[in-house]
Amino acid sequence: MNPSLQQNEASLHAVDYWQVVKNRYGVILLTLLLVFMTASVITYVMPKKYESYATIEVKPRERTIEAITGQMRTNGQSMTPQFFGTEFEKIKSRNSLARVIDSLDLVNKWGMDREAVLRILKGIVNTQNIRGTDLISIRVRHTSKEDARDITAEVARAYKEYRTDLEGKTIEKGINELRKAVREQEDKVEDRRKNLTTISRTKNIIYHGDREMMSRGGLDEDSEANFALNMYSELESQKMQLESQIQSLLKYDSEALLIYASGLDLPDNIIKSLYPQYLALKREIEGLRASGLGDRHPTIVSNTRIMDQMKGQLDEGVVNLRIRLQGQLDMAQERLAKAEEKKTETKRTALERSIDTTDYVDAKRDFETDLALFENMKLKLITEEIAGDLPNETIVVHEDPVISDNPVSPNVTLNLVLGAVVGLVFGVGIAFFLEYLDTSVKSLEDVEHYLQVPVLAVIPKDVGILHKQNGVSPDAEAYRILRTNIEFNRKNPEDNAITVVSGGAGEGKSTTLVNLAYICAQGGYTTLMIDADLRRPRLHTFFDINNSVGLTNFLTTELMLEDVILQTPVDNLYFMPSGILPADAAGILNSRRMSELIQDVKQRFDLVLVDSPPILGVSDASVLASEVDLTMIVVQHRKLPRNMLIRVKQAVENVGGQVIGVVLNNVDVRSDSQYQYYTSYYTYYAPAESQIGPPVGTSAKKAQQTVAATSDTKENDLY
Repeated sequence: MNPSLQQNEASLHAVDYWQVVKNRYGVILLTLLLVFMTASVITYVMPKKYESYATIEVKPRERTIEAITGQMRTNGQSMTPQFFGTEFEKIKSRNSLARVIDSLDLVNKWGMDREAVLRILKGIVNTQNIRGTDLISIRVRHTSKEDARDITAEVARAYKEYRTDLEGKTIEKGINELRKAVREQEDKVEDRRKNLTTISRTKNIIYHGDREMMSRGGLDEDSEANFALNMYSELESQKMQLESQIQSLLKYDSEALLIYASGLDLPDNIIKSLYPQYLALKREIEGLRASGLGDRHPTIVSNTRIMDQMKGQLDEGVVNLRIRLQGQLDMAQERLAKAEEKKTETKRTALERSIDTTDYVDAKRDFETDLALFENMKLKLITEEIAGDLPNETIVVHEDPVISDNPVSPNVTLNLVLGAVVGLVFGVGIAFFLEYLDTSVKSLEDVEHYLQVPVLAVIPKDVGILHKQNGVSPDAEAYRILRTNIEFNRKNPEDNAITVVSGGAGEGKSTTLVNLAYICAQGGYTTLMIDADLRRPRLHTFFDINNSVGLTNFLTTELMLEDVILQTPVDNLYFMPSGILPADAAGILNSRRMSELIQDVKQRFDLVLVDSPPILGVSDASVLASEVDLTMIVVQHRKLPRNMLIRVKQAVENVGGQVIGVVLNNVDVRSDSQYQYYTSYYTYYAPAESQIGPPVGTSAKKAQQTVAATSDTKENDLY
């Protein structure tokens, strides 16, 4: 989607929301006022509370004792994330607050039982950690400023005593457990000592602290066994090396054998020195041949003979080398057998000694371990007993509570601001909820969407009677637009009989008809108004005319048309009153004489406007809609629900009537900004009275007929 289009839609939604606020500002202001007044009353009747506070520092316990091992750890109670939360609960614990109740005698002072006083204290005592420090603030709110101060001071003191008692009991318990553990450890060490002495005598081992000697005189017999094992391993390695060399000599032949033999680092190995000479002489002979000398050349023959002699010596050396290696291998195997016997003997001796000394070593280790632990526990006991006599201040009061002269509750400013904010939020919420529930006609789009007919005009709110304003009011422009739209929306120019209907009473149907008739007459149209609302006629009141003779008289008697049509003070504007109200209005209107009346006046006047009762209340309007050419529906803005508006149109169409359009009446253009486009230029474009002339195309013949037809009725004109 186009980003600019999305932005425009978002702006449109914001305007719609603002429009809802403007339309429902009365509900919003009323809700805001009610909530604000409620907050004011609650704030006024709330009791005043005073707050007092004390600032204390809670230090972690500097030492603690492990009773079993005797270990003493410094800073045993570390500053964990739960440290302050734990201390807060201790401050408000039953044991701590009970000291406050007893010290201040709150049971008798407040005249309550102990449990009630305890519940009150839990509610008014508040603790918090001062941000960025290790300090705790104890705060108490109460209606009595003196009680607030005394309770705060006593809570701090009671907490200090309570925590000191707890720490003292914990340390004393630890010392007692440590003393008991020292005695038990001392007995255990003595038992270990006796066991070690018994084993030393039995195994003939002399104990000298960190070393011992055996009576058979061998202190390092294990080292002899290790030496024998190392010697055996070395001889075995030599044997494997000789076997590998012999196998290699047997595997190679010719040149490969000589190359391998020359690489052996052995004594009396002539191959190592002779083989390089042999290779050099061989290269020399090849070089002579390459220079062109033949095999029979004396030099080549001489060198070849020498090379053959050297080859024989090399072969003989290889054989001697193999024999020497075999002899060394036999000697190595013999030494290896003797070393294996030695190794077995020393291993057996060491095993016997190990079995003899195992009990001794275990007993010695247990004795020394328990002795070291006993000495450490004894030292820690002495240290802890000395430290117990030293002062250990873990609670320090840095700020004592004082009497506060200014109440902290209720917070008038905060309560009123919250009341205003909550009232505004509730008001806006109620406004949008009412807007959601409101199904009345709100816009031109609603009318055209649900009725599929055009909106002929938008009439602003509080429009007066135009003929009493000399026709120069800016509001008259709305009716001029209505007159123009009627002209262009009727398909047949001969359809000049129009009835004006509405869904319910009070929607401005009669006012719209009178003002439209006035504008048409002012524009040169000979216009006839017929008051066919035989339930509650109102047209005669706009001109101060007596309606005792009119439509009903014409329909029920033999009166002539000229007898019931009156001329108003406005040129070209004529009026037929309702006459005496009948018992069966629908029956009178649904008659052949009524049809003949409509056809007759259509020929005499340029425009015939028929006022009718609400169409949803009685059947009169449906009868009139079937008699006239067109039906115009007047809808009051934000009054009639959409489904009722649809039923109005259906009621007209069900009797064969034709809806020409809708007039949206009584629109508050100040709250609905979209309608300002229809009304904002009325003042600027409103024509002067001198500029108003007869419309183009008015039939002169029809005007003459109307004047002739009404000339005889001038004497009946009330004016």
